[in-house]
Amino acid sequence: MRSYGAVTVINAIPCGIGATVGIDLVTKAKFSVGGSGKRVKIVNDLHENDEMARICVKNTFQHFQTEEPNDWILSIDSQIPISRGLKSSSSACNAVISSVANVISQNRVIEYDIMDIIRLGVKCAREAEVTVTGAFDDACGCHLGGFVMTDNERDDLMIRKDVEENDVILLVPEEKIRKHSLDRERFYAISDASRELIKIAEKDWRPALTKNGELISKIVGTDDRIARKAMNMGAFAAGVSGTGPAISVIIGKGDGASFLRDLDAVGYETIVTRTR
Repeated sequence: MRSYGAVTVINAIPCGIGATVGIDLVTKAKFSVGGSGKRVKIVNDLHENDEMARICVKNTFQHFQTEEPNDWILSIDSQIPISRGLKSSSSACNAVISSVANVISQNRVIEYDIMDIIRLGVKCAREAEVTVTGAFDDACGCHLGGFVMTDNERDDLMIRKDVEENDVILLVPEEKIRKHSLDRERFYAISDASRELIKIAEKDWRPALTKNGELISKIVGTDDRIARKAMNMGAFAAGVSGTGPAISVIIGKGDGASFLRDLDAVGYETIVTRTR
């Protein structure tokens, strides 16, 4: 089973309202019963902590009131860089839960829809402490695609609409930012400014993405000069995603490769993808 990535339009930490746009980076998960013990393999990062994945398996069996087997194998393979603000955790939760639910459904009839998967994934992310807000906006963006706006305090989907296809350049520094290291009070201090972005994003998500990036980069101390350079070159939007340090640049469909060459993003891993 699979889920996807997303980039931040409005960071949900300051005021509880978050927004994202889906991107075409894939996380695949495969779950099977058998083997010896409970084994998790994170193919794209063999050294990454697997606790969240184990929590997803446990909670999915509990949710469907089915006993978790003693022996199972879970494989996760993702195109999304981990702990860079590109929703890797939300995408992984969605993919793992979907995969486990699919196996359970082969033995008995169970009823669930896409929002059940998303809300269960948010519960798992909170339990694993890989999110500050619960990341309902991230989980919806990954699984539903398009532009989504959510109330993360109520796990309520406020807006979901399709977006036109744009190329997306992701600029990914080597360092990671773990959520437990963040000073939440600094985010809460910009709650009024963050709320102003809601009105902007309802009309056009792209300028909201850029302004949000400026606000968040100051809080977390990331270097956003490359985002400002991209805007000066004619990008539709550019800014730090999540709590960083990755930066997303939104440009016209088909323009990604040539824009990236001109951007000269030395020091970054670069990925060209598209909105979904």
